[in-house]
Amino acid sequence: MQMKPMTAAVWLALAASGHAFAGSFEQTASGVTVKPDQGPAREIRLEVMSDNIIHVVKTDQAGKQLTPSLMTVAAPCTSCQFTVAAAGGKTVTLKAGKISATVALASGAVQFADAAGKVFLRQAAETMTPMTIGGKPFNAVTEGFNHGTRDAYYGLGQHQNGQMNLNGEDVLLAQHNMDVAVPFVVSDKNYGLLWDNNSISRFGNPKPYGPMVRDLALVDDEGKPGGLTARYYVGGKLVFTRHEKDIAYQFLKDVAENWPKEVGNLKELKDVKVVWDATLSSDKPGVHKMQLYASDYATLTIDGKQVLDVWRQDWNPWYHNFEVNFSKGKPVKLHLEWKPGGGMVAITHSDPLPAPERHSLTMSSEIAEAINYHVISGTSIDNVIAGYRHLTGQAPMMPKWTYGFWQSRQRYETQEQLLDVVREYRKQGWPLDAIVQDWFYWPENGWGTHDFDKVRFPNPKAMVDEVHKNNARVMLSIWGKFYADTDNYKEFAAKGHMWTKNVENGALDWVGPGYKNSHYDPYTQEARDIYYRQLKTKLVDLGFDAWWMDNSEADVLSNSRLEDFKKLIGPTVYGAGEITFNPYSLMHTKAMIDGLRRDQPDQRQFILSRSGFAGIQRNSVAVWSGDTVARWNNLYDQISAGVSFSMSGIPNWTHDIGGYAQETRYQSGDIGSAQENRSTGPQEMKPEDLKEWQELNLRWFQFGAFSPLFRSHGEVVKREIHVIAPEGSEMRDSMVWYDKLRYRLMPYIYATASDTHHNSGTIMRGLVMDFPQDGKVKDIRDQYLFGHNLMVAPVYTYGARERKVYMPKGASWYDFDTGAVYKGGATVTVKAPYGRIPVLVKAGAIVPMGPVTQYVDEKPDAPLTLTVYTGADGKFSLYEDDGVTNAYTRGEFSRIPLSYDDKTGVVTIGERAGGYKGMVDKREFRIRFIKPGVSTSGGFDAVDKVVRYEGKAVTVRQ
Repeated sequence: MQMKPMTAAVWLALAASGHAFAGSFEQTASGVTVKPDQGPAREIRLEVMSDNIIHVVKTDQAGKQLTPSLMTVAAPCTSCQFTVAAAGGKTVTLKAGKISATVALASGAVQFADAAGKVFLRQAAETMTPMTIGGKPFNAVTEGFNHGTRDAYYGLGQHQNGQMNLNGEDVLLAQHNMDVAVPFVVSDKNYGLLWDNNSISRFGNPKPYGPMVRDLALVDDEGKPGGLTARYYVGGKLVFTRHEKDIAYQFLKDVAENWPKEVGNLKELKDVKVVWDATLSSDKPGVHKMQLYASDYATLTIDGKQVLDVWRQDWNPWYHNFEVNFSKGKPVKLHLEWKPGGGMVAITHSDPLPAPERHSLTMSSEIAEAINYHVISGTSIDNVIAGYRHLTGQAPMMPKWTYGFWQSRQRYETQEQLLDVVREYRKQGWPLDAIVQDWFYWPENGWGTHDFDKVRFPNPKAMVDEVHKNNARVMLSIWGKFYADTDNYKEFAAKGHMWTKNVENGALDWVGPGYKNSHYDPYTQEARDIYYRQLKTKLVDLGFDAWWMDNSEADVLSNSRLEDFKKLIGPTVYGAGEITFNPYSLMHTKAMIDGLRRDQPDQRQFILSRSGFAGIQRNSVAVWSGDTVARWNNLYDQISAGVSFSMSGIPNWTHDIGGYAQETRYQSGDIGSAQENRSTGPQEMKPEDLKEWQELNLRWFQFGAFSPLFRSHGEVVKREIHVIAPEGSEMRDSMVWYDKLRYRLMPYIYATASDTHHNSGTIMRGLVMDFPQDGKVKDIRDQYLFGHNLMVAPVYTYGARERKVYMPKGASWYDFDTGAVYKGGATVTVKAPYGRIPVLVKAGAIVPMGPVTQYVDEKPDAPLTLTVYTGADGKFSLYEDDGVTNAYTRGEFSRIPLSYDDKTGVVTIGERAGGYKGMVDKREFRIRFIKPGVSTSGGFDAVDKVVRYEGKAVTVRQ
C-alpha cells in the first residue's frame, strides 16, 4: 500500500513553493479524508470496501460521526491494496484494484474510473440544505452524476409504472403497499450506486411532484382562471357543479373535507360520477411528467385523446404515469371522469428539467446526516449486483420446495377449508408444495394475540401435521400490528416499543366494529426479541414451515396524509418516524429470522414480505408485489416490476396470480369472506365478463409459472385450479399443464436458484443483463430471461393469440412449442394460443428436466433429461443439495458440469464435484437433441440417447 499522507501543514509548504492552495487531504487506514476549500461538504471520507467498491461520505462538519448503516453489513477492506496520490495540487485520487475515485480539492466534486482509468461516473451537482427534525440537525441532500448521459439505469426496487430503463424517469423511493423502495441502481455500463439513506428519497427530479395548480395555469370551462370545472352526477343526473382549485381527493381527509355537502354522503350514494374539465398551460415548454393517483374507475383524456383508463380497489389507490407536451402559450385540454365507490383521486405534476439533468443519475433524500453512497465498478451487471450483495449481505439458499407451486387464498376461514384444498390437489394429481393460511385466523378482537380462533381452527398443530403428511408445507401470515387491548401490545407499550399515536388518535381498523391498533417499533434489539418471543410458543412451535410478514411497510393507517402518517411511524431510537421511513421491513424481518436461526440453526428459512429494502435478501426474504388488481394493465406492470426488482439485487420475487382484488363484475358464486361486509351480495357474472376473467387469470398463471416463485393468491374469488377453471375446459388443461411444466423444469430452476447464493445470481433477468451490446433490448419492458436460457414473453392483452417478440442479437432462439428457430436481432410475431405463452430457448442451451412430480423431492433418483438445443455451443452447471438444511453453507452440495460442442455434436456430462448426505450417486441421464422444427413441449418423453452416470465424466455423441 503506497503511503502518501497530505496534511494541511504539507499543503501550506506546497503553497509557499508556488502551488495553488485548494484544500487538504489525509490518508487513512482504509482510504482518504478530504477537506475541500469550497462546496457544501466540509469533509469527504472515501473508504475502500473491496477492490471494486468505494464508499463515499460527505458531511457538513469535519469529524461528524454517523449512525451505523442499517442496510450494509460489510466493513472497509483492511487487506485491499490501494494508493492515494495528488495531482497538480488540484485533485487527490484513491485507487484500488478495479476502481478509483478522484476528488477535486477545491470543490469536493468526485469522479470514478474503472480499472482501465476510464471515467464512468462524474459528479455534476450537489446540495446540502440544513434542516431540523425533532430538534436534531439534518440536511436535505442531492447528488447528481453524469448530466446528459445516455447510460441506461435499472433497479431501485419495485415500481408498478411499466418502467424499465430509468434514464429520464422519476422514481419515488417511499414504501407503499405495492411500491418497494430499494435505493440501488445499476447501469448497462457495468457500474452501480447504493444510496445509503433511510428517509424518503428520489431518483431523477429532487423536487416532489405537486398539485397542478402549483405549476400550471388552469382555466375552467367558463373561462375562470385558477381551477377546473367539476360536475357531480348521481344516478346519471347532474346534481352539482362548481369551480375547484385542483383535483384534491388524494387522501381520506381530503375526501372528508372537500367532498361537496350538496351532493350527499359519498358512502351512502350509488352510481356516482365526477367529471373535471379545464385547460392547462405552462410557460415552460417541453415534456411535463404527470401522474394520475386514483382508485375506483378513472378515465383521463388529454386534448381529446384517452391516455388512461384504470381501475383500482377503493382503499388502495396508486399512481399512473403519463406525460404532456406543452408548447408555450398553447393550452392543453384535460378531461377526467371518476366513478368513486369511496376511493380517492388526484393529479400531480412536475415541471420539465433541463435536458442534462433529466438524463442523469441523480439521487436525493428528504433527511440525511450526510451524503452517503457506495459506488461499484463491475465487469457485468451481474458483477455489480454481486457488489451490492457484498455490501448488504448474501442471499441464503431458499428451501427447494419454495420453488414449487403455492396455493393461497384470502382467506381459508377454517382449518378444514385449508386441508380440503391440499387433499383435492393430491386427489387430482396436480403438483403442489405449499399452502398458505392468510390473516384473520385469530378471534375477531384478537389481532396480535397470536391465538387461533378455537371454533374455526380447533387444532392448528393437527392441521400442520396433516399438511406435512400430504408432503406439502404451510406458510402462516403474521403481522407487526397489535390491537391496543391485547397483552402483547401492552408489553411493547410498557417498554416504549409501540407506536401509540394511532391509538391515541382513536383510529379504528376495518374489522367488525373497528378496533384501535398500531404497529410495534422494530428498531431496537429488545423490541425484536419481544416480537419473536411472543410468537415462539404460540405459533413457531406448531411447526409452520414459512412466515408471511404482511403489511411490512408498515401501513399503520392507509391513505393518511403524508404529514400525518410520519407521526404514526415514530418515534424510534433514531428520532422522528420520517428519519426511518423506508427500512421497517428490513428490521421487522430481522426480528423473525434472528429468532428462527437461533432456534432452528440447521433449517432453511423462508419469509415472504410485502415490502423490502436494501439488504433484506440476507434475512431469507422473498418479496411479493402487493395488493395488485385484476386488470390487464396491472398484469403488464408486473413484468417490468419483477425484472426491475430482481435487478435491484433481491432475487426472490413473486406476485398474486390473477391480481389480488377484482372489479365486482368478476365476482360471482361462492366468493369468500372478503364479501361479508359489502352492501351487495354476489351477482352472477355476465358471460362476457366470465370469459375475460378466466382468460386474465390464465394468462397471469402462465406468467407465474416463469416467475421466481409460483404463487396463486387473491381475495373474494377463489383461485384454486378446481374452483376457478371448469372441469374439461381449456383453461384448466392449460393451468395444469403449466403447473406440471414447472416441476419438469425443477432441475433447471433449482440450479438457477442456487446461483443466487453461490454466485450472487439473478433468476428473473432483464434482457440487457445477458445482451448488453444489443441497444434494442435496453428498454424492453414485456420480455425477460428466466435464468440464462429461457426467454419469456407473457401475454397481457385480452383476446391476443399472438404477440411480437424481439430476439436479442448474439443468439438464435427456439420456440419452445413449435421448434421454429429465429435469428437474433429481429422482431417476430409469435403465436400465442389461448393455452400457451411464447417461451423461447437460446440455441446452445442445455436445459435439464425431470418428471412430473407431486412435490419437488418426491422422486430424487428419477432419470433426468438433458434437453440440448443445437446450433451453438453451450454449458450448464447442474446443482443439487438436500434442499432443506443449511448443510450447503458447509460445502455439502454437488455440481455436475454439462457442456455441448455443436461442431462435434458431443455432450459431456462432467465429473461430479462435491456431495451431500442423501445424494443420489448413480442415475440415468437421457439426452434429447432439439433441432429446428422440433417442438420441446410436444415430446417431453422423447429420448435420443441414454447414459448411466456414476459420477465420472461421460460423453454422448449426437
